[in-house]
Amino acid sequence: MIRNKKGVLLTNIGSPKEPTPQEVRRYLKKFLSDKRVVEIPRLIWWPILYGLILPFRSNSSAKLYQKIWTEQGSPLLHFSECIAKSLQTQLNIPVELGMHYGEPSIPSALEKLRAQDIEEITILPLYPQYSATTTATTFDQVAATLKKWRNIPAISMVRDYYKNSDYITALCQSIQQHSFKHLLFSFHGIPQRCVDKGDPYQDQCKATVELITQQLNLPANKWSLSFQSRLGRAKWLTPYTEEVLKDLPQRGITDIHVICPGFAVDCLETLEEIAIRGKEIFLNAGGESFQYISALNDSGKQLEIFKKIILVE
Repeated sequence: MIRNKKGVLLTNIGSPKEPTPQEVRRYLKKFLSDKRVVEIPRLIWWPILYGLILPFRSNSSAKLYQKIWTEQGSPLLHFSECIAKSLQTQLNIPVELGMHYGEPSIPSALEKLRAQDIEEITILPLYPQYSATTTATTFDQVAATLKKWRNIPAISMVRDYYKNSDYITALCQSIQQHSFKHLLFSFHGIPQRCVDKGDPYQDQCKATVELITQQLNLPANKWSLSFQSRLGRAKWLTPYTEEVLKDLPQRGITDIHVICPGFAVDCLETLEEIAIRGKEIFLNAGGESFQYISALNDSGKQLEIFKKIILVE
């Protein structure tokens, strides 16, 4: 009997198992060894990675993870797992979660789907905006795994959902729960050279913000757009969030809310870099009020977005 069972693979960036220097080093090693993430020639990059970044950044990053670690462990992993479990229950089909760097891995998630005789897999990377540094790494790992299989299932992959109407509306509703004077949209940055080579990420971030501000009817002086998480000395997408947070009070804008529409779930970059460190930067620069607007996480609105996307694929 030929089966036609459908399954879903959700993917996300990953997280250290524990907020310790050893586990953070293991995670960073995998993450920063990916040629999609760091495009510097290996002969130049390896001495930097092994001689400078891993020995020093592992300790400092572990301290940052400790600030946002919860009883459930990594917020990114916890919320991603909650989404996967809820979708499986509501859709009544197998849903597995795979992390690019860390556990559960993408290959292990695919093997779990194969063990259930899945004939059709919908792949949903939890990145609203496409980038070769994120979404494409999902494709790389899926392709590398399926290359070893004899019976390859039908595959459909969600490239992005940055202008999905349900996604935009959910973000607008989340924003409308707050009474704000100025709204800062902060997205994870990527090197400028990636965009120069054709990565559509920057344009998609701007398109998301344009759709939100149009739906909320926000005038241009009521919001700002920036990019965070810069690594190294190379030029990344600008303006940098840290610089914007310092500059806003100098322009008389001392009361802000910050939202990060590029993150499906809260993680180190939102909870520590924005909600903790970003707040300190803003207040030290003369700001008076700072509030971070949480990611959609495992909310009902988020689940509805993903359910509709999966059912369409």
